[in-house]
Amino acid sequence: MSLRLGDIAPNFKAKTSQGELDFYEYIGDSWAVLFSHPADYTPVCTTELGRTASLSEEFAKRDVKVIALSVDPVDKHQGWINDINETQNVEVNFPLIADENKEVAEAYGMIHPNASETATVRSLFIISPDKKIKLIISYPASTGRNFQEILRVIDSLQLTANYSVATPADWKEGEDVVVTPAIKTEDIPAKFPKGHRIVKPYLRFTPQPNK
Repeated sequence: MSLRLGDIAPNFKAKTSQGELDFYEYIGDSWAVLFSHPADYTPVCTTELGRTASLSEEFAKRDVKVIALSVDPVDKHQGWINDINETQNVEVNFPLIADENKEVAEAYGMIHPNASETATVRSLFIISPDKKIKLIISYPASTGRNFQEILRVIDSLQLTANYSVATPADWKEGEDVVVTPAIKTEDIPAKFPKGHRIVKPYLRFTPQPNK
C-alpha cells in the first residue's frame, strides 16, 4: 500500500511495550508521530529513541503523541528499552509497537524491498487530529533522523492549519511567514495587522501571526 499526503492514516490494533492499544484511541484528538525502526538493538535506532524520549516535553507542549514500531516482539522491546534508558540517560515513556507479522509496516508501506525484503526502513509519519497524513519521510537505515526538523515541521503544520500562511525555506518558530497566494494584497492588513512586506506581488511576508 502506498500512502500519500492527505490520505487517512490506517487504524490498527497492536501489542506494544505498554500493552495492547488501538491506534486511533491512543491518538485521540492529538497530533501523532509514528515512526519505524529496522530492528531492536540497532545502534542508530537506540540513539533515535533516546532522543525522542529526551524531547518528550517538546512533543507534549505541541500536543503530539509519539509511537514507534519495530518488527521484534514485546519481550525484546522491553530489554532494548532498558538499554536505551541506560545508555541515553532517558526514560522511554511512549509505546513501541511489536509488529511481528508486519501488518502495520505493510499498511504504512514501511517495507521497501529494494532496500530490505524483511526490515522496515526508517519511515516517519506526522498525522493530524483528523487522522490525515501530513508528512512522510523515509530515511535509509544508515542515517539517523533530525528530530529538530521534525519539531520544525510540526510547528509549521500547526501554524498553517490555522492561518492563511506558509513557511519559507529554513523557517523556524518565531520567524516571518509567507502570506498564501489566495489572500489578495489589499486584504492583508485586515487579516495580518502586525504588518507585511512585499518582495514580489506573489511573495508577501508577515510576522508569525500567533506570536
